[in-house]
This record gives sequence, structure tokens and C-alpha cells, in this order.
Amino acid sequence: MKNTFKHTFLSALFLGFVACDTDDVYPPITDTDGTPVNTIQLDAGSTDFSNYVAVGASFTAGVTDGALFIASQGNSFPNILASKFAMANGGAFGQPLMSDNIGGFVTTTGVVVQPPRLYFNGTGPTELSATPTTIFGAPATNAGNLNNFGIPGAKSFHLVTPNYGSPAGLATFPLTANPYFVRMGSPAGTTVMADVATKAPTFFTLSEIGGNDVLGYALSGGYNPEVKHPVTGDVIIPASNAVYQSDNMVSPATYGANDITNTDVFAQTFNGIVAVLTANSAKGVVANLPYITSLPHFTTVPYDALDPTTNATLAAQVPLLNTVYGAINQIYAGAGEPERAIMFDATKGNPIVIYDEDATDLRAAIAATLGASPTFIPFVQSLGFTQAQATALAPLIAQLLGNQYGFARSATDKDLFVLPSSSVIGTVNTTYAEGLVVQSGGMLPAALAGQFSAEGVTLPLGDKWVLTPKEQMEIKIATDAYNVTIKAAAEAKGLAFVDFNAILSQAATSGLKFDNYNLTTGLVTGGLVGLDGIHLTGRGYALMANKMLEAIDTAYGSNFAEAKDGLAKADDYPINYSPFLQ
Repeated sequence: MKNTFKHTFLSALFLGFVACDTDDVYPPITDTDGTPVNTIQLDAGSTDFSNYVAVGASFTAGVTDGALFIASQGNSFPNILASKFAMANGGAFGQPLMSDNIGGFVTTTGVVVQPPRLYFNGTGPTELSATPTTIFGAPATNAGNLNNFGIPGAKSFHLVTPNYGSPAGLATFPLTANPYFVRMGSPAGTTVMADVATKAPTFFTLSEIGGNDVLGYALSGGYNPEVKHPVTGDVIIPASNAVYQSDNMVSPATYGANDITNTDVFAQTFNGIVAVLTANSAKGVVANLPYITSLPHFTTVPYDALDPTTNATLAAQVPLLNTVYGAINQIYAGAGEPERAIMFDATKGNPIVIYDEDATDLRAAIAATLGASPTFIPFVQSLGFTQAQATALAPLIAQLLGNQYGFARSATDKDLFVLPSSSVIGTVNTTYAEGLVVQSGGMLPAALAGQFSAEGVTLPLGDKWVLTPKEQMEIKIATDAYNVTIKAAAEAKGLAFVDFNAILSQAATSGLKFDNYNLTTGLVTGGLVGLDGIHLTGRGYALMANKMLEAIDTAYGSNFAEAKDGLAKADDYPINYSPFLQ
């Protein structure tokens, strides 16, 4: 067995994609109804758009393809809305523009602290080969004269956290400030909402608040990694399973980076945000949250990605894999959990082997059963040891296998894999392999240790790469509770409301018609979601803006949906950006 099982399923996934600079990688919908030229004049209804302020997170900022950059900010849904409001009584709309179309941050000494955006290289998403020019911690050129308070990474409670925009908070570890809010040049000690209040908006949008309250949990597979100080090496936050929203965590100060925000904390925070925005009788649009697990970041990597028909190394190892797992499967069945069985078929794709923290702990049972089996020493001998070596090593290997497979199972189509797992599945975890050699006192050859350290094949894929059904349910429970709060707040204040949960659900199934296109959540080809699998494309943000304009029509008597140029047009907005745009 070689030291890598890396598979080619991603190549197959992207096979046939055509390189392009802007759009149209899927067929247009033909419109033959002969609609006449629209001459209806815009009527703003009862709405005053003269001082429009947008409050939100990365969608509001305009993040796409994994970064924020000038072009993406120009295609942010608030900027699109502002261009339509300007046709009525709308005023100027200031955004904290980045310094380039590269994306990311660099320090004054040239150290890249946030990477550039992604682009489509004809095969798949690739990081732009360029160095950011936006200085980490430096204010935007128009700081203090802003209308877009979209702050990537902000959770609900961050909007009311003092010093979230303090430059000093970028020198701590972990960070206590947000570099995007720091760019807005707010006074020391202030909060996002205090800064927003000084703008005295006449109209506002409040969108995706609560998305980051579950996104960190989802991106991490429901896991809080160990955080060490970069200089001292001291463990600041120990590794642990993320805290579920059902836990009584009422103080955000106690949260880990990936914890789901307690639903009562969210409700109190969100209602406070709405109160600030409506203090001067401002009107606005509120949008609820989609199920983020419907985004391609979580739906692109297949659960049965181990395909021997496209990987000769894996194909050659199928008999040995089935021998090893055959004995383990009997123990799973004996424990009443036959569904955990791990089997490989040489003729088709096979499920990834995963670690499931909620599985019954069978470490001791596996070690004891294997160690007592009369066939185990011959099995160890078949791995290349003499009988004497096999006899000496058998107890240790039985223990190692117990530890390795005590929480293992085959993935099912109910499991979701985060997009970065695609570069890990099938590769040898060298750190783990070296640990096996150490644990064996050097008796286990490095090559054999490597054979038992192939991610998702012989070594169960770690918790951080997969969302199990239970973890997905935790996200859904929190999202549903957040959405109840959001809808109730909108109704109580008579605000326009957009059901993005239902909209994304439609995009993930039948797709969304937008002019001559049908936008779906497919990665690269779907047209709605960008290359990072989470944030929207320019065209996706234009559709989002249109949904808000339609909601404004319903709530406030405007006629954007019917008026000439009242809605954004799909062809005016790209689905990806050229690598030459820098």
C-alpha cells in the first residue's frame, strides 16, 4: 500500500467545466412572450430612502469567492438596492471599499493574514496568485462616512459588543475586534449598533444576522479546535465539542469560536438591534436565515467518494481492507449496530469511513475481541511480521485498532462533508502515522503505519470534516428558533419581510428563475453561490436585492417590480470574476 490514497473524485466532479471570465456556464431560459418595453415610472410609495443603512454580515458586505474586494462590494445587494433607491428619493451610499480586487489582508510588513479570493481555473476553485494590498487594521479611505455596515464574521451579539472595532483588539490573541469593523473607523469603545444609531437611518435592511451564529459550528463539523498562543504555545482554548444552543449558555463571553449562540441570547440581541434601527420610525426590510447546510460548501463532496474504479491504489487494497474491517464489522454487529459496518466494493464508489463522536464507544470491545481471536496473530503475521514478532505485537495492534475504530462507522447519504475535506480524504495523515510508530516502540514499520493512516479509508475521517445528522439537527433547531424571533420582530414593527429560508430551499431543489436563467446551489455551475460554496455570486446578490425590492413593494406600496428598471437584471451581474481582475 502506498503512502497516499488520494482520490480523483474532485477531478471527476469538475470534469467538463468550461473556463470563463464572467458567466453563462449553464443554458439560458428562452423567453418568447414578446413583452413590450416597460415605461412605467417608479413610485416609492410611503418610503423615504434618503438615508439608507444596511446592517448585516458577509452577505451585506458583498463577500464572494471567499473574500471581499472592490468589484464584489459594487455588486453587494445593498449597493444594488441603493442604485434603485436613487431612482426615487435615495441618497448617497458609502461603503468601506477594499484597496483592490484581490481580496484579503496584508500587514504593513507584507505578511498575508487573510488570503486572496478564489477564481475558476477551468477545473475548479483556485486561490488567486497575488498579494493583497488592503492593510490589516487600517481604516478605509472614507471611514466615518458609511452606510454599509456589513461586517464579515460578525455574530449577532458582536453588533452590541464594545470595542469590536478597536484596532487594539487586532493585536490580541484570540482577536477581540473585527478587522472589517476596524476599517469603518468607529470611535473607541463604541458598538456597531451605537455607530449605526448615529446615522439616524430613514430606511434600513437587516439581513443574515444569526448566520454566523451557526456557521462556525457548521464549518468546523461541530468541533472547537485547540487554540494555542502563536508565541508562547500555551493552550488558550482546549479542544472540545462545540457547545450546543440547547445548553444554558447565556453569556457570550463564555463561548468558543464555533459555539452556537443560545437562542435566548439571540432573541434579546436581535430585538435590541431592531429597536435601535426603528427608534426614529425608520422603515426597513428584515430577512430570515436559510438552512446553511443546503449551501454547496456542505453538499458538494459525496459521501461515497472512495471509488476503486478511478483509483488503482485503492482498488489493489480492497481485499486487505475487507479483511481488516470484516473482523471489526462482526463486533459492530455483536453490539447491535450492524449499520456501522465498513465494506469496500471494487466496482463502485464506497462510503467514507468517519469518526462519529455519538457512536457507541466500542474501543475496549474491539481490542478485547481481536486480542482473544485465534486468527488475529496469523493476521498480524500476514502484514509482514515473523510469527514471533506477530505474537509480541498482537496485543498492541489489537489495542491500536480498538482505539482507531471504536467510534468509526461508514458514512451515509445523511452525512455532510465540508468542502475542504476534498483535499484531505485519501491522503496519509503523517502525524498520526508517526504516532503509531512511536506507540509501537518502533516495532511498527513506517510504511505499515502509513497504510493505517489514510484519511477516510483506514483512518476514520475526523469530526471537523463532517456534519453528522445529529449535528445538522443542532443547526436546524437554532436556525428555526432564530427565524421565529426574526419573523416576530418584523411583524411587531410592521417591517417588510423576506423569507430567504424558503428561497434557498427552492434554489437547492428546482432552482430560481432570474430573467433568462435558472439559478441553483450547484458549485461553480449553479450561478447562485460563489466558489467558496457559501457566499453568493454577483448575480445571486442581484436576485437577493430583487426579492427585497418585491418585499418593499408589498409592505410600503412602492412599485419596483413593475417600474422601468426597477429591478436588477441578471445579465448585468457576473457569476464569477476573471483572475486578471486585480
